[in-house]
Amino acid sequence: MLKPPSNLADPREKTASGSEAAASSLQRNPDPNSPAESSPTDDETNRKNMALLIQLRWTAVIGQIGTIAFVYSWLGIKLPLESMGAVIWALVLLNVVSLIWVRYRAQINNRELLLALMLDVAALTAQLYLSGGAANPFTSLYLLQVTLGAVLLDSRSTWSLVAVTCMSFAWLTFSYRPLELSHQEFSDPFRLHVIGMFIGFGLNAVLLVVFMTRINRNLRERDAHLAALRQHAAEQDHIVRMGLLASGAAHELGTPLASLSVILSDWRRMPALTSNPEIADDLAEMENSLQRCKSIVTGILVSAGQARGEESVPTTVTAFLTDLVEEWRRARSVTSLHFTNSIGADVAIVSDVALKQAIFNVLDNAFEVSRDWVEFVAERDGDTLALSVSDRGPGFAPEMLAQLGKPYQSSKGRAGGGLGLFLVVNVIRKLGGVVTAQNHRKRGATVRLSLPLAALAIGDDFDA
Repeated sequence: MLKPPSNLADPREKTASGSEAAASSLQRNPDPNSPAESSPTDDETNRKNMALLIQLRWTAVIGQIGTIAFVYSWLGIKLPLESMGAVIWALVLLNVVSLIWVRYRAQINNRELLLALMLDVAALTAQLYLSGGAANPFTSLYLLQVTLGAVLLDSRSTWSLVAVTCMSFAWLTFSYRPLELSHQEFSDPFRLHVIGMFIGFGLNAVLLVVFMTRINRNLRERDAHLAALRQHAAEQDHIVRMGLLASGAAHELGTPLASLSVILSDWRRMPALTSNPEIADDLAEMENSLQRCKSIVTGILVSAGQARGEESVPTTVTAFLTDLVEEWRRARSVTSLHFTNSIGADVAIVSDVALKQAIFNVLDNAFEVSRDWVEFVAERDGDTLALSVSDRGPGFAPEMLAQLGKPYQSSKGRAGGGLGLFLVVNVIRKLGGVVTAQNHRKRGATVRLSLPLAALAIGDDFDA
């Protein structure tokens, strides 16, 4: 008789820690001697497949009822309706239990998938036993179980399923309930058997195509998610390497910068140099540049979690942004930056050097393509601080918008370029925020940094 399709859950794979876990989860047949563990991605895929299995079982229950009714009423073949109905009720109960189990089960692994397939084989064997045994043309549905097991299970579990199906088929050759056929109505039983074989073949083909298509779709979604995890792990590794390189360079620069600071201080006290206005102006400019270099080195070390001597200073959002804008204007000698503060009520925060450097990067990018006009707008949306930088440049290329925040995505054609927005996105993400970008309808673009005030605020009260 018609048996519901077997378990559609995804195969279990071994997983390791970190990025290795994502890579190993693509293996279809891991070492059977290893413990069966599943990654969160695999578990989500298995849950989707189990939900699909439950839906298919309901369809199969309806199909079995229809098939039994047709054979019993139209063909007049006597069947043990009570026993076969008990098997159908068992499948209904299995689906109800499966619904509850999937909802509250923390993890679905290979062992549980094998158990579900074994239950499917047992139900099929029971229905075949009650309806002619191995002579029943629907024995071909065993191949559906084996095919799905080969796709969804590890090697040892698949061979276990093959052994169970072979033993079940062999048992049905000598232990079964014969069908009672009326020779007056069925003068050619072999023709009836061939028709049944044709129906079983068509059913197998349709079920395999439909279910394998859905399984492959779930697996493709899983693989796409794993690829994203690998990319994220590679970016994180890249950030760590850049951080180590930058912090090492910052430490090395500390000594010569300190020496230059001492030399400039001595020169500032030498009348022969300070008496010359041009030399005095040059010394002042040199001191400003030196202070900026020290500030950059400090920012690098603070972002890497290392203090250079300067500590974080309590401030407010308005004061932080105002000082930031003024410092950027002085350092770049820029007057085309238009700053709008629409925050409203001020909030006490701790000055964050990494955030400051991220905003500088966005302003630098905007100024590079739009030297005559750059707009910086600060707004507050509930507990979120929104910082928008707009320009009148050519805007972002579509491929850059699609890969926003990916390393080496640059339109400037420089080797190693494209790290500015990459660092900005990662700084804002570590603060719990997001970075978005969009082109204007005619010309220019806007980069928006949205981050929670809780990442910067002093205390938990944002209504100050």
